[in-house]
Amino acid sequence: MVHLEGDERLDYLLAENMKIIQSPSAFAFSLDAVLLAKFTYVPIQKGNIIDLCTGNGVIPLLLSLRTKGNITGIEIQEKLYSMAKRSVEYNHLQHRISIIKGDIRNIADQIGYGKFDVVTCNPPYFPTPSKAEINENEHLAIARHEILCTLEDAIKSSSQLVKPGGKVSFVHRPQRLLDILLLMRKYNIEPKRLRFVYPKLNKEANTILVEGIKNGNPDLKVLPPLYVYDENNEYTKEMKEILYGGK
Repeated sequence: MVHLEGDERLDYLLAENMKIIQSPSAFAFSLDAVLLAKFTYVPIQKGNIIDLCTGNGVIPLLLSLRTKGNITGIEIQEKLYSMAKRSVEYNHLQHRISIIKGDIRNIADQIGYGKFDVVTCNPPYFPTPSKAEINENEHLAIARHEILCTLEDAIKSSSQLVKPGGKVSFVHRPQRLLDILLLMRKYNIEPKRLRFVYPKLNKEANTILVEGIKNGNPDLKVLPPLYVYDENNEYTKEMKEILYGGK
């Protein structure tokens, strides 16, 4: 049995034989996390992978289905850290997934520089608004806004953690694309793959996925667009495959 606190619930993680602890008042994973977990490169048999801003551990759990490597999740909020740790324990993955409570701005000092083959990050998307505009729910405010870390913090930390030649992947909003690419180059992560995600055909992109290589050579590839819904407002074939089929 798993210990649940407050309004927490135990949900199935997509179509897999895996469950995850969620909380409507603290954290529930979004489609962005699923897209990043599917988009990012992972070594199949071995390797060290780290997920920054891990929330309730959704990305480490999803990546564990694609790799036999060791996965670490970093989360600063005690509530979310506890949810992630208990989800890992519920799925009996403690031998492969480690959840650490820490601040990504100095996590390399804590666990070491240049140790990871892959870094993933689903950072807060929005600049911190005024006190009058910010969400009163502390957990949701921190997850959505750059209160405890900025985009630059996330990219700088990723560069510190990844090995030369290692890969770093982000999911974010198209409005920050130029910032992301410039910051990646500033911290010696060369952008290599970029994909735009659209809610449906003839709509503006609302999500971007970008992957870079530490100390890589310039060679950016823009991948085909990904559409989430078709004209009938049902998931497209590719989205169904991402959500429910295969690994």
